[in-house]
Amino acid sequence: MNNILILGAGRSANACIQYILTSAKEHNWSVVVADSDLASATKKVGGHTNGRAEKLDASDVEARQALVSKADVVISLLPPVMHIEVAQDCIILKKHLITASYVPKEIQQMNDEFKKIDRMFMGEIGLDPGIDHMSAMQKIDEIKAMGGKITSFSSNVGGLVALENLQENPWRYKFTWNPRNVIKAGQGTAQFLENGKFKYIPYNRLFKEYKLISIPGYDEPFEVYANRDSLPYRAVYGIQDVPTIERGTIRYQGFCDAWNALAQIGLTDDTFTIVDSEKMTYLDLMEAFLGNSGKEGATVKERMAEMLGETVSSPVMEKMDWIGLFSNKKIEKANASPAVILEDLLLEKWKLEPNDKDLIVMQHQFEYELGGKKFHLSSTMEFKGKNSEDTAMARLVGLPLAIFTKLFMTKQIVATGVNIPVRKEIYEPVLEELKSFGVIFHEEEKEVNN
Repeated sequence: MNNILILGAGRSANACIQYILTSAKEHNWSVVVADSDLASATKKVGGHTNGRAEKLDASDVEARQALVSKADVVISLLPPVMHIEVAQDCIILKKHLITASYVPKEIQQMNDEFKKIDRMFMGEIGLDPGIDHMSAMQKIDEIKAMGGKITSFSSNVGGLVALENLQENPWRYKFTWNPRNVIKAGQGTAQFLENGKFKYIPYNRLFKEYKLISIPGYDEPFEVYANRDSLPYRAVYGIQDVPTIERGTIRYQGFCDAWNALAQIGLTDDTFTIVDSEKMTYLDLMEAFLGNSGKEGATVKERMAEMLGETVSSPVMEKMDWIGLFSNKKIEKANASPAVILEDLLLEKWKLEPNDKDLIVMQHQFEYELGGKKFHLSSTMEFKGKNSEDTAMARLVGLPLAIFTKLFMTKQIVATGVNIPVRKEIYEPVLEELKSFGVIFHEEEKEVNN
């Protein structure tokens, strides 16, 4: 195997591409980086002797397959919706495929096809999913090896920004990954298991029913809202009988109440379009969502506060005012959905400044029984970016992907079929190398008295 094709050169691609190019020089590999933005791909290749940039419209099946056909291993950093088509290409053309995204059911069902052609699909080997799987499985396997029985497991991850870069931002949040995914986060119903009982939180309650957790080194707790469906991970992690399993998303305090307000108004809805939205102001939009509610003669802001059960000067209303929802600024998106309008507004307000440092926080909490005693183990990782170009998010999505690719290309890891990184022979060498980049988990363990 000598030829690697990287599809996509976007926000999270740089760390992956740079690592792969460095490895390519050592192992004499050829690397093609293909993107619809040739300038972006060219910049990331940077004239490397083992790399080449190509312009590619990923929806062009013929052009895409022409590039895939020349590769041994394909790394897809395309939007997740494209992975099914790329996986089909790789089956037809007998290529290995690696992505950082969640593995959808359609690809899970390709397991036998990949095995039949003696090829491998590796998914969920980025940050979340990825580092969360590997670090959790490492501790789960260690506890089991001691003879312990896990009775509770929670895993929480947040893509944040260092507090020193948020002094004038009441939301204490900026975009560090795909903005559209942030806008649509949590839609659907979160599912988890708590003390042996199934729990379901629909989207309309998700940001109201958050929990608080403590992170070492911080004076105030963080908010956590439930993330997707935690239930399948009982089987994935080999803890089918665990009474409690929860996965969550971490935010600074104050975020969830304000985001809940946006959701209750309807501003995160992407299912319909606002007619002639480009002729409206943001104040007009808020008026439109109010209907007939509120006291006669009251301002839009006053009526909105009343509808939400807030005071006009509450922290929630302050955040809404700060992003410009009560301004007379014209909406620039024509016939757009509320979610698209909100995203366009936040792109400016939540933009990373050149010297901003993003921050990844990940924490696993385990409760287990061993030798007639009960223990609580907390394992926490923090990783800070350098600036708006060299972000923690890009590194922790791209590095696990790239490290695995190198290990696979050099036959230090062998796999076929559809995989995620929960086996020891996969997670151990990847986590070990990630330590050299500063990805280190700090543990606190204590015995719990009955």
